[in-house]
Amino acid sequence: MSGNQGKGDAPQQERKKQSILDLQKFLDKQIRVKFAGGRESTGVLKGFDPLLNIVLDNCIEYLRDPDDPYKLTEDTRPLGLVVCRGTAVVLICPVDGMEAIANPFVAQE
Repeated sequence: MSGNQGKGDAPQQERKKQSILDLQKFLDKQIRVKFAGGRESTGVLKGFDPLLNIVLDNCIEYLRDPDDPYKLTEDTRPLGLVVCRGTAVVLICPVDGMEAIANPFVAQE
């Protein structure tokens, strides 16, 4: 038998995993990360891989309101050096140049 062992005669193509984001420009810069489940944190991006696993230094987690899990409080918790699993990352944005805006879909009082 050949090395294909029941996989047909077609040559098997090795597919490389490619990142959909270019995080190279954010290396050694402060970023904010939102995770599945609602957690948010900021830190200095020290490394990443194609699966979007990221390493944050001087990481700070923003704590949520115990009464409303979707609302963040001003309370923070220092975490230090953290490795974040890429499958849990929902959003990555730079801290510099980021500002909160009013929700345009909510009726203003």
